Amino acid sequence: MDLTPYVASLRHELAVAAEAGGEDARALAERLTAPLESGVRLALLDALSAAASEITRDLAPGSVDLRLRGREPTFVVTPAPVEQSFEEPAASGPDVTAPRVAEVEDSAMTRINLRLSQDLKDRVEEAAREAGLSVNAWLVRSAAAGLESDGGSGRSERRAPRGNDRFTGWVR
Repeated sequence: MDLTPYVASLRHELAVAAEAGGEDARALAERLTAPLESGVRLALLDALSAAASEITRDLAPGSVDLRLRGREPTFVVTPAPVEQSFEEPAASGPDVTAPRVAEVEDSAMTRINLRLSQDLKDRVEEAAREAGLSVNAWLVRSAAAGLESDGGSGRSERRAPRGNDRFTGWVR
């Protein structure tokens, strides 16, 4: 997303407003527009980041991330995972495959230290890159998906993962 047209529009509006104040006001406006540009860009990035966060909350279990490439922001949209089932869905009852979004959003964030072997770390980084996520977002989603798949009991009845298994899920 190119922010230049928005910054140029603001610069133009400031110049138009300064014209009403005469030559001195116009000269002052011209001197202020250059240092103001970086502040405007930062404010726009903050607004875009807040919008991406709000959209992610509403899109759960999918997500929207804002990335900065050079001076230009880009959005990365991760749709909700689609689980294929060959069994007929239950006639009633809650959807046990959907993450508990309210619990995740209402809980406080905490920091943990995680020790991984270099090989596992490289594999996690590659999986996160393929998913278009940060390593942290990928690890959080994987942890949530693991907990959701075993009903949150803490004990998984699934077989041990093999090299070709992929974990998908949602977490914030």
